[in-house]
Amino acid sequence: MASLTVNGALRQYEGDPDMPLLWYLRDQLQMTGTKFGCGQALCGACTVHIDGAPVRACATPMLAANGRSIVTIEGLDANGRHPLQVAWVELGVPQCGYCQSGQIMQAAALLKNNGRPSEADIETAMSGHICRCGTYTRIKAAIQQAATKGA
Repeated sequence: MASLTVNGALRQYEGDPDMPLLWYLRDQLQMTGTKFGCGQALCGACTVHIDGAPVRACATPMLAANGRSIVTIEGLDANGRHPLQVAWVELGVPQCGYCQSGQIMQAAALLKNNGRPSEADIETAMSGHICRCGTYTRIKAAIQQAATKGA
């Protein structure tokens, strides 16, 4: 059995320890903000935080989540008012929106560790995330805006 905290709530899991965290979040907890993209930890759509660090939920087995604290896009800010979420809306970042929760979670980890990232810092931190719509310029601008708001 695994015991983990998801968005501040203690959860118990008694299933397959090799099942990806992504399926637990989406299928069992109905937290569908975290998306399935490639299933191979390459695109970043499934990014969540484990103990504050960004990880790919599609490649993280439930066994690795045992005793850890997980934050999903739903837990970043219960009202959707995190500075990154606000900047995403104000700057009209998403087109299709599919990758955006993973992008925001990666950006939140960046800003937590570096409150004033340079353009190079942003590009490095976000380099593993794929946006099929190509909104990279707006993503970078939203991260820069959120940094000025103290994200």
